[in-house]
Amino acid sequence: MEVRPIDDDRLLETFVELADTLTDDFDVIDFMHLLVDRCVELLDVDAAGLLLADQNGRLRLIANSDEQVRLLELFQLQSDQGPCLDAFRTGTRVSHPDLAVAGGRWPRFAAAAVDGGFAAVDALPMRLRGEVIGALNLFRTNAGELTDKALRTATALADVATVGLLQERAIRNQEIVTEQLQTALNSRIVIEQAKGLIAERLGIDMGGAFAALRGYARSRNLKLSEVARAVVAGTTGTHDLLGTPALTNRSKM
Repeated sequence: MEVRPIDDDRLLETFVELADTLTDDFDVIDFMHLLVDRCVELLDVDAAGLLLADQNGRLRLIANSDEQVRLLELFQLQSDQGPCLDAFRTGTRVSHPDLAVAGGRWPRFAAAAVDGGFAAVDALPMRLRGEVIGALNLFRTNAGELTDKALRTATALADVATVGLLQERAIRNQEIVTEQLQTALNSRIVIEQAKGLIAERLGIDMGGAFAALRGYARSRNLKLSEVARAVVAGTTGTHDLLGTPALTNRSKM
């Protein structure tokens, strides 16, 4: 199988974006979605999900590249087994090149992953020194191992994002992660509610709903959570999102 080459110029841009966390309008959820989106764009992977620990140390889904991986990550949390949980608990990379034969390791997760169309996985800890704050899951629809270069690149992206996230909180709050991460996790619930409303009222899928929500927020320099709350509260109508570039471009595909 042909391996997708990494776009070095785009990779450099991504490192700059992930390092730029010290801004007044920093948005944790948008930042984490940037990471999973770039992993899918740059690496030879088909989907990505990201789990972060809340203030009690429990993993929560914070970002996903598509709806299928969102459901799989939630199942992983509910069944309390899977590569992302292992990577978080051990602080080391966890990989399996063929999920069809991973039933002995993760019986429920492996079956759900294969049913969802995924054949291989790599889970990377979001770690700085001895502190692990989450894990990044990279999924592929074909069995096999990622190249060493792709794994090194994915690890570097996860490391830069982790440093940026921890640095932003340390400088702004003089404490690491807890409160703002909890706020982000709470915001995620509102965003999911808004996505559901948008999808139902505009007749689009959840991926398109998130693209519309994100495009509207970015075009007006608003936080995702602010727009989501406005949609749920009814102060921003779902049809107000129809003109966003993300949704307009999607409709032309």
